[in-house]
Amino acid sequence: MKISTRGRYAFRMMIDLAQHYNEGFIALKDISARQNISKKYLEQIIPFFNRSNLLFANKGHMGGYQLAKHPEKITVREILEIAEGSLAPVSCMDNVPNFCENADRCFTLPVYQGLYKVILDYLDSITLSDVISNKKDNCEYYI
Repeated sequence: MKISTRGRYAFRMMIDLAQHYNEGFIALKDISARQNISKKYLEQIIPFFNRSNLLFANKGHMGGYQLAKHPEKITVREILEIAEGSLAPVSCMDNVPNFCENADRCFTLPVYQGLYKVILDYLDSITLSDVISNKKDNCEYYI
């Protein structure tokens, strides 16, 4: 699994919004400046999140974006699935049930299913609060 630039920038955008959670609506230009991500790129990412339940948008003079939930209620998995789509390690796992004609006799599928479970469990265990406080398992998070 490889996270695309869109996924990495979306994650950074959401971290920035979590860091400024109590400051009201945050303009994309401010996120852009702090994260060193082009505003145009952020404008391409925002539509994915506008269709989710993770952001509130406000237009106008005091417009911008704000997390719709507290940072401790938003997992890294939610963010990456919105930005990336499926996080499955192989394409045949994108559908449930698996439509691959070889699924019932595939020796590799259980390996990929195990990997997928580990990935999802790990990403579900980390919230935006964990990332901004850098407290999850005493790990450091680099993006």
